[in-house]
Amino acid sequence: MHKRYNEEYTKTVKRQKSNRNRMKFLDQVIAELEEAFFYTKESKNLYRFVIEAAEKPLIEHVLTRAEGNQLKAARILGINRNTLRSKIKKLGIKVK
Repeated sequence: MHKRYNEEYTKTVKRQKSNRNRMKFLDQVIAELEEAFFYTKESKNLYRFVIEAAEKPLIEHVLTRAEGNQLKAARILGINRNTLRSKIKKLGIKVK
């Protein structure tokens, strides 16, 4: 029982460290996007600027992981299949 507790504790600590590293990475990316936002002057909405910058690469990545299966990709993203198709078209994403 003691060994099992130590194994679970070790897994939990590793997960927490991994999550902290992801958060640090995201903080850095968001800071870079924020800086780009103020230099471009293209948009007056930081939220929209960041979402648009992240949306296309996210959808492309998930489609790759889903081997081009749009229904599977939509489920992974937590959006409707038709919404995904609309975004693919709007963002000019090439699908296999």
